[in-house]
Amino acid sequence: MLKRVRRSGWWVLGIKDAESVADHSFRCAAIGYLMAKEEKASPYKVLVMTLFNDMHEARINDLHKMAQRYIKLEKAEDSSFSEQIEKLPLGIRKELSGLRREYRAQKTKESIIARDADILECLIQAKEYKEHGFKEAVKFMKKAPNVLKTKTAKELWKLARSSDINTWWERLSVFER
Repeated sequence: MLKRVRRSGWWVLGIKDAESVADHSFRCAAIGYLMAKEEKASPYKVLVMTLFNDMHEARINDLHKMAQRYIKLEKAEDSSFSEQIEKLPLGIRKELSGLRREYRAQKTKESIIARDADILECLIQAKEYKEHGFKEAVKFMKKAPNVLKTKTAKELWKLARSSDINTWWERLSVFER
């Protein structure tokens, strides 16, 4: 389902074929893994937090910030998540529920890294959309950088912000050899 659920904040900007929640979760996990290694935290915990963070959206959809204003989102997320994991073995349920609570509390290094990875992925996606002609995506890039907490996330955003998204593949072009 997460491959079919589109990230809703982007359609507000008129992006019709926006990234899916699965797209977001995958890149968020990859970023989180790298950040955990750099920050000397548990990559396993960060990976699980990032991969399962938006799992509830398979049932309740991705709700952009305007919709969240009118809905008790945390309660809906928790209810959906609990139902999704209810048939899993008890040990796995406890682990996933515990990591979910840890992520929400934002008290551990791993939870802070996982949240930063989520924010950073959104920033990078906004930059990509902007560079593909959706100039309004720059609005997503204004406040979010100030929310980043880890040194690694701030450094990665600085690098991403100053990079051209096409440079890597242009170097691989047969015409450039």
